[in-house]
Amino acid sequence: MKNINIKSIEIENVLRFDYPDFCDAFISYAETNDGKVLTDEELEELTDNNQGFINETIFDKQLYI
Repeated sequence: MKNINIKSIEIENVLRFDYPDFCDAFISYAETNDGKVLTDEELEELTDNNQGFINETIFDKQLYI
């Protein structure tokens, strides 16, 4: 996730019944380090290439509660 501001990432579709896989969760918003908002296509690519990061973030921040 080169040049992505990690703190700007928002994850949606975290469903309790999908625990522990959260296969429907996706990155809905993110910015680059210089503040550029990612397009829908970039967000889709980011989600597809970083499912492990998404799951770690869900668990770390307990987004499923």
